[in-house]
Parts: sequence; C-alpha cells; structure tokens
Amino acid sequence: MASKGAGMAFSRKSYRLTSDTEKSRVTGIVHEKLLDDYLHRIFSSTDRAPTAATSRKLLNFQNLPEHLDQLLHVDEEAEEEEESQGQAEGRLGPSTVVLDHTGGFEGLLLVDDDLLGVIGHSNFGTIRSTTCVYKGKWVYEVLISSQGLMQIGWCTINCRFNQEEGVGDTHNSYAYDGNRVRKWNVTTTNYGKAWAAGDIVSCLIDLDEGTLSFCLNGVSLGTAFENLSRGLGMAYFPAISLSFKESVAFNFGSRPLRYPLVGYRPLQDPPSADLVRAQELLGCFQAVLSVELDPVQGRLVEKESSEWQLQGQPTVLLTLAHIFHRFAPLLRKVYLVEAVLMSFLLGVMEAGTPAQAQSVVHQVLDLLWLFMEDYEVQDCLKQLMMSLLRLYRFSPIVPDLGLQIRYLRLTIAILSHEKSRKFLLSHVLFDVLRSVVFFYIKSPLRVEEAGLQELIPTTWWPHRSSREGKESKEVKDETSEERLRRRAYERGCQRLKKRIEVVEELQVQILKLLLNNQDDNGGEASRYIFLTKFRKFLQENASSRGNMPMLCPPEYMVCFLHRLISALRYYWDEYKASNPCATFSEEAYIPPQVFYNGKVDYFDLQRLGGLLSHLRKTLKDDLASKANILIDPLELQAATMDDLDEDEEPAPAAAQRPMQALAMGGALPLPRPSWLSSPTLGRANRFLSTAAVSLMTPRRPLSTSEKVKVRTLSAEQRTREDIEGSQWNEGLLVGRPPEEPEQPLTENSLLEVLDGAIMMYNLSVHQQLGKMVGVSDDVNEYAMALRDTEDKLRRCPKRRKDILAELTKSQKVFSEKLDHLSRRLAWVHATVYSQEKMQDIYWLLRVCLRTIEHGDRTGPLFAFMPEFYLSVAINSYSALKNYFGPVHSMEELPGYEETLTRLAAILAKHFADTRIVGTDIRDSLMQALASYVCYPNSLRAVERIPEEQRIAMVRSLLAPYEQRPWAQTNWILVRLWRGCGFGYRYTRLPHLLKTKPEDANLPSLQKPCPSTLLQQHMADLLREGPDVAPSFLNSVLNQLNWAFSEFIGMIQEIQQAAERLERNFVDSRQLKVCATCFDLSVSLLRVLEMTITLVPEIFLDWAQPTSEMLLRRLAQLLNQVLNRVTAERNLFDRVVTLRLPGLESVDHYPILVAVTGILVRLLVHGPASGTERATSVLLADPCFQLRSICYLLGQPEPPTPGTALPAPDQKRFSLQSYTDYISVEELAQVEQMLAHLTSASAQAAAASLPTSEEDLCPICYAHPISAVFQPCGHKSCKACINQHLMNNKDCFFCKATIVSVEDWDKAASASATSSAA
Repeated sequence: MASKGAGMAFSRKSYRLTSDTEKSRVTGIVHEKLLDDYLHRIFSSTDRAPTAATSRKLLNFQNLPEHLDQLLHVDEEAEEEEESQGQAEGRLGPSTVVLDHTGGFEGLLLVDDDLLGVIGHSNFGTIRSTTCVYKGKWVYEVLISSQGLMQIGWCTINCRFNQEEGVGDTHNSYAYDGNRVRKWNVTTTNYGKAWAAGDIVSCLIDLDEGTLSFCLNGVSLGTAFENLSRGLGMAYFPAISLSFKESVAFNFGSRPLRYPLVGYRPLQDPPSADLVRAQELLGCFQAVLSVELDPVQGRLVEKESSEWQLQGQPTVLLTLAHIFHRFAPLLRKVYLVEAVLMSFLLGVMEAGTPAQAQSVVHQVLDLLWLFMEDYEVQDCLKQLMMSLLRLYRFSPIVPDLGLQIRYLRLTIAILSHEKSRKFLLSHVLFDVLRSVVFFYIKSPLRVEEAGLQELIPTTWWPHRSSREGKESKEVKDETSEERLRRRAYERGCQRLKKRIEVVEELQVQILKLLLNNQDDNGGEASRYIFLTKFRKFLQENASSRGNMPMLCPPEYMVCFLHRLISALRYYWDEYKASNPCATFSEEAYIPPQVFYNGKVDYFDLQRLGGLLSHLRKTLKDDLASKANILIDPLELQAATMDDLDEDEEPAPAAAQRPMQALAMGGALPLPRPSWLSSPTLGRANRFLSTAAVSLMTPRRPLSTSEKVKVRTLSAEQRTREDIEGSQWNEGLLVGRPPEEPEQPLTENSLLEVLDGAIMMYNLSVHQQLGKMVGVSDDVNEYAMALRDTEDKLRRCPKRRKDILAELTKSQKVFSEKLDHLSRRLAWVHATVYSQEKMQDIYWLLRVCLRTIEHGDRTGPLFAFMPEFYLSVAINSYSALKNYFGPVHSMEELPGYEETLTRLAAILAKHFADTRIVGTDIRDSLMQALASYVCYPNSLRAVERIPEEQRIAMVRSLLAPYEQRPWAQTNWILVRLWRGCGFGYRYTRLPHLLKTKPEDANLPSLQKPCPSTLLQQHMADLLREGPDVAPSFLNSVLNQLNWAFSEFIGMIQEIQQAAERLERNFVDSRQLKVCATCFDLSVSLLRVLEMTITLVPEIFLDWAQPTSEMLLRRLAQLLNQVLNRVTAERNLFDRVVTLRLPGLESVDHYPILVAVTGILVRLLVHGPASGTERATSVLLADPCFQLRSICYLLGQPEPPTPGTALPAPDQKRFSLQSYTDYISVEELAQVEQMLAHLTSASAQAAAASLPTSEEDLCPICYAHPISAVFQPCGHKSCKACINQHLMNNKDCFFCKATIVSVEDWDKAASASATSSAA
C-alpha cells in the first residue's frame, strides 16, 4: 500500500513491528545515546516529572513496547468500579443510551441507524430513551434539525401519550417548545427563546434540588420547573414529541457534549480510559512533530510542528509505527475522533500559515494511510468528516463567522489530500448525503446573537416595494434623514456581505477539489466519482418527492447550486484558456444529443414528447437518419415490458424502500439518509438507477452512413471514456445531429455537471427563492403598519392620553420588529438575493435558452428534451423579475433586451408546439406567455421577434377554442387589448375603490400596455380566409354562453344558501369558481369588443355568408347579459350586495362596461349601413329591452324622444359615476347610442306587424321561418340553422344529414304549390 499525499511513498511492509536482528542494524544510523534521548523525549508522560538521564532506563526499539504499556496503563479496576458506582448512583438502564424504538414510543416515527436521530411521521409522535435517572444532576443535548413544532424534555415511565398529547401534556412530564416559545407541564406559559434549525438544546435535570432547566446554544434559559416529584418509583427519561416531518438528533454522551456544564453528567459516560490513552498517544505524536533528529551533530532539535516534514528517517518511521499500532484502534471510536483527533487538527490549522497547516494535515493523513489498516483509516475518516459536519452545521452564527470558517478550512485541508478525498467521495459524502451541508450558510433567527446589531447598527426599510424592479419615486420622496439612514444601512449590508463571501469562497474551493479531473493517478479522477454520486443524489431528490424526509432541504439546495455554478464556470473557462476551439462559459449550453443518446440518466422525469420508451419506438427512424443512432431491439422490448409492468416491483427493490417497512404505530431503525435528521446517520439507501446508454466503442471513424448501436450502462458502470470519449468515440456527445458544430464546447463531464445544476434548480431551488421573499413581504407589512400608527399619532388629540399611550406602545413594537426584520433581510439579501446570485440565475436562464434553441433545430428529436429545461427557463425569468427586486433589477444585467427577446421567441413558438405533449408544461408555457404580454418591457420583446413568428403565434391564439385549454389564450388576447377598450384603462377595480377607497390591499392590476402591432396581425389573420373568423368567433360565443350560464347558475345557489335561516357557510371553492366564470365572461366580451373594433366587417358586411348569423348570436348573448345584470332588485344585485369574500371582482361595472363597448362599436362607430343592420338585429331579438340600455346611465325608464336625459339617480348604477375611468367622449357616445336605440325602437314598434304562431321558427319562436333544409324539408329561421350548422350537420328534427339550406318564403311557396296544382 502506498501513500501519495506528500510526494513520498513508503512501503508499509518495511516498517513492520518486529525485534529481528536486522532491525537493529537499521536503527544503527542513530547513535544509541541519541536514540534513547529521542525515545524518552517522545514517550515521556505528560503528567509525570522528567526523569534524570542517569536514573532512567535505556530505551530502544526492543524494549519500547514494554515502556509504552507502562505509559498507557490505566487502573482499569478502579475505573470499572467508578463507572459501576456511577451507574448505580442515580441512573438505571443500559450504559449505551439510545432511543427506545422497541416499546418507548407512541405514533409513527423514523429512527436512524444509530438510534439517536428521529423524524416525526405522524401527527404528534413521542419517543423516550432507554435510560432513566432518579438522583443527581444530568444533562443531554438535542440537535435541532428543523424548527417546527416539538416538545423536548423529560417524562416518567407512567406517562401515557397519544397523537394529540405529548411530552409536557401529562403529569410528571415536562417540556420546552422553542417553536411556540413556551414550557409545558399540563398547562403552558411563556418560556425561553425561539429555536432555529442548527441550534442545540441542553436539557438539564437536578434531582437533588428537584429543578429542571434548559439551555439554548449554551446560554441558560432559566429554571423552567421546580418541585419535581421524587421518591420511590419516580425516575425520569429523556423524551420528545414532534409533529410530522420534524427531526432532531440526540447526544446522550456518545459524543463530547458541545456545551458541557459543571456539575452535570451526561447520561452516557465517556470512554474515560480510552480517552486517557488517546490523549497520551496524541502527546507522543505531537512530540514527534516538534522534535527533529540531527544524526550528524548527535542531538535533538526543537522546532515548530507546523514546519515538520516527513523525510523518511527510519528512526522516526519506526517510532510512528509504535504509536499508531496502539492509536489506530482508538481512532475508530466517534468520541475519541471528535475529542482528540479533531481538536488536534483544528489546532494545527490555527498554527502557522495556511500552507504550512495544510502540509501538516496532509502528512498526518499520509501517516494514517501508511500505518493503519484500510478499514481502520476509513472508519476514522468517516467519523472525522461526520464530526466536522456536526460542528459546522450546529455552530452558532457569530459576527465574523469564525467558527464556520474554521471548520471549512479543515475540511478543505482534508479533501486536498487525494487519497482521502477519493475515499470520502466514494463512500461517505454523497452516500450519506452529507456533503451539501458544507455549502449551506444558515440564516440566524436571533439577529442579536449573530452580531448583526454591531454589523448593521442603523436599520432602514423601503417605503414601497415593486417586484418589477426599482421605483424611481422611492428615491425622490425620501427625506435627507431617510437618505442618510438608507446609506448607513447599505454600508452595513456591504460589511455583512464581505464576511459571508469569505465563507462562500471556501465552499467553492471544496467543490473545486471535488471537480478535479487531474488526479487520476492509480484510479478514477475525483470529478468522475463526483458525477456518479451527484447523479444518484439528483435521482433520489427527483424520484422521492412523496417521501419528504428523503429530500435535501431546499435551503441547502440553493446554496449548493450557487457554489456549484461558481466551480463549474471556473473549470469551464480554464478549459477554454487551454483549448481555443472551446467556448467560454458565457456561451454554454447542453447539446441536444445528450437528451436522446441515453448517456445521461434522467430517471423517470418527463420528456417534452412523453415517455422515453414511447419516443424511442416512435422516433427510431429519425434517430437513425439524423443522429446515426440505432436503439438495441432488446432494449426496446425491455422498455415495452417495463411499460406493461410498471406497477410491479422486484422483491429486492421493494425491500430497499424504507417506506415499505413502515408499520402503523411503530418506530423503526431504518438505514436511510435524511437531511432533516441527525448528521450521524449511517449508510445511504441504494436504489435502482435507470440506464445510461454507452457507445460500443468503434476502432475507426464512423462514416455518415454508419449507425451507432447503443447499449445500456448503469451510472456506476460508466468510465471516464464513456463520458469524455476517446479518439473515435465522442462519449457523452455521441449521435451529433448535423445542425451541431463538430468542435466540443468544453469537457463532456462539465456538460453533465451543468445539466445537473439545471435539474437542481427545477427540483426545489425556485420554490425556495419564492419562499424567502416572505421576509421582504413581512418588512413591507410592518412598515405599512408603522406608518399607519404614526399617522394616527399625529391625528390623535393630545387630551386622549390613553389612546396616545396605546399608539406609542404599538409604534415601539412595530419599530423593534422592523429593526429585527431589516437585519434579517440584509442577511437574506447577502446569501440569497445578492447581485452575484442574481447573475448565477441569469446565467442558468441563458443556458436554458440556448439549449432550447439548439434542441429546436433538431426537428422531431426536440421531443427528447426533458420538460424541466423549459420549466427552468420560465421560472428563472420569473425569479429574476419578481424575487430580486427592488434591491437589484433585471434591467441592469448584460444582454437583458436580447435575453427577453429570445425567451419571447421560445414562448411564442412552443406554447402551441405539437412536439410538446405534456399538459402541465403546455399550461406553463401558456401562463408564461400570458404574463409576458402584461408588462411593457416583455411585451416589446414579443414585438421584436421575427414577423413570421409573431404571425404564427397570433394564428395559434385564434385557433378555435374547442378541444383545447382556451382560458389562458383568451387572457392573452385580452391583455393585448387592455388599454384600448371602452373604460378599460383601470389598474384597480373601480367599484372596489369606490366602496372602500382607503383599503390599500385591494387587488391590483398591471398598468395597461396594449400592442397595436399584434392587434394588427390579429386583424389581418381574421380577414385572411373565409373560415378563420367564423370558427374563432363561433368558439368565443359558445364559451361566452357557457361561462355566463355557469355564473348565473352558481350565484343562484349562493343566493339560496345565503337566504336560509340556519347558519351556513358557502364553500370557498364554489365562490372562487363563480368569480372565475364571471371574469371569463368579462374577458370573452372584451375579445369580442377587440374583434369588432379591428374587423367590424366580420359582423356588419352581410355579403359574407356568416356575418348575419354571427351578429344575431352576438345580439342574443348581449341581451341576455344585459337583462340578467340590469334587472331591478334581481339575483345579480342581491349577490353583489352580500360582498362575499372571494367575489370582490363581481360587480356591475366590469361586465356592463364591456357590453357597452361592443354596442358602441356596433351602433355608433360603424358605417351607416352597418349601424342600420346592427340596430335591426338588436331590436329584432325578442330579449331586447330598452330599459337595460337606460340602466347604463342610471335612468329607470326610457326618455321621451327629443328630450334631454334627466340627472341620474345617485342610488342607482350609472356610468356617469365613474368619470375617473370613462372619458367624456365615451359618455357622449353612450348617450348617442341610447338616443339612437330609443328612436329606432319607437319606429320598429310602429312598423311591426303581427305574425302568426304557425309562421314562427319552431326552435327559437322569435323569428319567422325563413329557411328549409334539404333533403328532409324541415324548416326554421336562418339564424337558428346557421348557428346549428357551425357545430353539427344533422337536422334538428329527424337527424338526417343536411346537404343544403334554401331560402323559404311562405307566399312564394303557396303560389308555387297552386301553380303546380
């Protein structure tokens, strides 16, 4: 076995511990006297006085073992007697204290392998330890992994718990709850401080005094309970109750307590004898580092241990061999690793320069690998890394982050050692899902303990916020005092950010070590080990969403992603520096062949075109023609069988799933990695990895006609050649389509890392970015409350001292809370929303855009792309726009306009792309496009895309609404029109502002930004062909009829429920659906208004075959809406008056203004012939009521022709009451329309002739019969049959297929019949 860490290799066999005569010759290099002095110097006891040289025994390597035995001798009998007495005195139970998973629990719990970590898996599960105490002073520690609802403390064996009552809810059980900041013993009172994930709670019980207390991170919270019940049968167990998904880890003494307290003993005794021996041996080892042999001068030379170098001297090596012969078994124990080895290495890191410290650590690791058996050094390194993780994760936040920096530097020193790094990567870091902890910086819940008050002495908060970026008004409105406060606050934020950047840089260094691909001497390079583990990490987090304890917490993922991007871009640009043909990281993307050649495992993640097995079967010809790839027929058959048997699972796989082992009411020790639990977990679950496809490496270059046959490899079976390729093997990029360049972008392994980073963002990073905005929202809410309180203070009369006192108290509370939140917000901005983090997300967005563009060029093979690439493109843009403001604006990013345009082109093209089959991703694309056209900057980007793409987008929007999700399409069209319609320029719902003008929390709409360019495209397309406009408008009218009918039906049910005498509640979901149907009705009316405005001839030019029919249908629907909404004291009025929560948008104004806009366009703005036709159709509809038109202007009855309109009734609805939203010209047009309809109605009434019932249409009974169907001969009016034929070709009556429709006139028919007779 050889060591490579220090540049020298020593054979272990050369330094075996023997007493052969040959050994004395080796030691003959050193003089006997010098050897004696050296060995006495090294192996002198730390607690004994030095022995005089004349009286001491001569030491050499023959008698050194005997000397060592005397040095390490511990009075074991006395030790055992002491331990047995200690156990009997006040403690009952096993000496090794763990959680009682066999009988001491209630509910469903997940217990870790070491029986020290636990996760709640039921409503309120409880578990206690195996050991209890009845006398003395005792302590144990709880490492808080999640900050939710938990009650931690002590209970007796007689306590009975259930799913509702836990520790502290019964007699003789006592608990501290840092989530609600209370203590519990049947009743509850305020106590202590709030805890956070990463805190350590110390639980102390003094059974001599009968008191119980708690500490948080070593700081006493005071006595919680006194006068505990003591005496016969009263013994107390450590216990905890925790709710679903909450997790903790216990330390009863199996590891050194983080915060030991004088006078209190841990429940589990430390290994005292082994601890003494380990400390003695460590002292000997330190002596070796600080003493150097000088054989030439024959003397010992004292030197700094940080300057020590392993030079291969036989005397030194034999001395170390004797030390490690006894030290190695001790270094496998977690307590000794943490108490002895960890302390020593941390001391080394603090002595000397960083380079010297790292050199010493490397040499120590060399010695471990040289003198210890493989299993010994592996156990030692595993415990060492786990201890480092615990120290890092559960260290309190101090102002300079010194503790975190200290542990990260030691981690870097250990991982810089090649052999140790590869072992930890292969067996520890990702196998137990621990490495990403080192990339997390926890957020302090208590800012005063984190020193943020000193770093940020002056606090400030914005007066208003905008998720769209910075608001210029904010700077203009601030006073000089506010400006000074803001600048002082920003300086404090910069100081904090610089300290956090030190930690982040160390974390990036760790990832650079893990991504090193130059350390392949005698084995696989670190990067390829990392890739295998990283892919399994992604698989577990992607496929275990139903089992939340298995997931890496999203806050860890956010930090991990940013550090990974930094390290990835470093190596990417480093490769570019040495390979000019490669690209810079700024131009990075994932080549499309990665998605279909099977080299990268995407598990069961959905592809754009559906299931991978389906795509391989349906697109195998395209794979062969475009990418020269042949799928193995055996794999196609296996994939088919997998599809058929997807619900079946092999027995080994089922046995490996921890959830399969759960039993109701049971607490199980499961071999399971868990982020939410103890960092002391054992091995990780193994899981079945889906296949990666690898090239059967050809020995000669492939011609264009040759096909590559691929076969399946698991992630563990892949080699460096499978990823990077070789002379005739493109590795990860096999199957390059002709559209892709031949030269590589970068190393293939970096492409896979980039792909994983994008997947990480999709898994949980985006959701966490949205969640952290809550801190900013809290600041805004408290700032608003503070301003309101200050306003009330200014207005309050001075004589009302009682009110002034209450307001002053409220002002103080709000100010203190804002001080706290503003400092927390500074931390969140530095760690999550900084400019650098924003640039990382922006880089991911641009990578996704380039990847989608390149994938789109491959034609049908685009269907192989995973859906999450489109999701990340959409969500990352949303995050940049909404989450990073107002501190940072997306507009400041380089290439902002170009990026907006590229994303607009992708959304415009792919929202109706037939290659995309998933309903969720199609909905996401539609919603993203709908959001995109709401804002001026992004709408202008849509207008900048090529004209043919714009026209294709509008054409897709105008497709008939049936057989597809039409609501989002309609919203898009409405947003293109908003700002141009009648009274359609509001940003707040006018009726709400009128009833509650002081309410600042009213729903707000984006400022209108219509697009005349896209409106023109819509007009051109509607004029383009004879079928485009009729099919589109027919579908719009159908959906309007459905939406408004559903709305009326729902408000009838709501009204009936409200009128019942018994107390009842209307389902909130029903209210939401009702409001949605109303909003859909309004939006459909607005689309009709836009269509009539842009292309009025569709309705008014009766030379077109469908115009009259469309106009009659439109008039019919408009009259129905008007009659339902404007009737006096009708159903609509009563529901609006109720003002139910959830129905705020339901009112007269939105829908009546939309209807008015359509009528004005038809009756006022149209040409004279069109106005005449529209008027005749409107008046001919039997549902038309002139009173409904009068209602718009607040008139109860139609005015007399020729007279002026009277003033509107103030108690009635009137458009004249909304002069802030409706212009004078628009009101004049409404008055003109009313006058026109009044006159036309009077003329129509005078000219109308009675019609026989036999001559009326048997379908609508509103119009005379005017059409006959061929060949069956049945009759109806033209409006009914034309509307029917838009959707169905069968006769109303006999269901025969209608071939043609002919005009029918009763008089002409009668004369024809008589002449024939």
